[in-house]
Amino acid sequence: MSKLPRPQAPAIFRALFPGLIDWLESPWAGPPQFTAAHSFRVEEMARDNRYVIRAELPGLDPERDIEITVEGRTLTIHAERRQEDGGPDRSEFRYGSRTRLVRLPTRVDAKDVTARYERGVLEVSVRVGEVKPEGIRVPIENADSAQAGTQGTAGTSRPDAHP
Repeated sequence: MSKLPRPQAPAIFRALFPGLIDWLESPWAGPPQFTAAHSFRVEEMARDNRYVIRAELPGLDPERDIEITVEGRTLTIHAERRQEDGGPDRSEFRYGSRTRLVRLPTRVDAKDVTARYERGVLEVSVRVGEVKPEGIRVPIENADSAQAGTQGTAGTSRPDAHP
């Protein structure tokens, strides 16, 4: 009895996610290796006059492995887990660097940012004043209601009508 061929993923899917397809079609070897494309989870919330970002970063040394920068309205969290030389022969830990950019509600100064790392969670707190909306709302004319009002005045000329 012969084996049936495995169905192949469409070419466009293979082109977009080559590593994923190879991993899915290979014998089970555990989760895919960590790459720079992976990111860490964050929570964002407003508390009092502060904007708080919490990031899951377990097993890192905050002084050596985590860097936080602020530029305008962008907060960047960069974390790196390094594999120690002479480590185990087999490891399922993920190593490498990860970066996450968070857009803040308003421009901030780096001196208004504080950070705390506790039990694998990094909490970054940014002091912000009242957040004002960007730009001005533009009113939208409802053409349907304008036409309904002019239908009863057939034959009269409108000043905005063109010949």
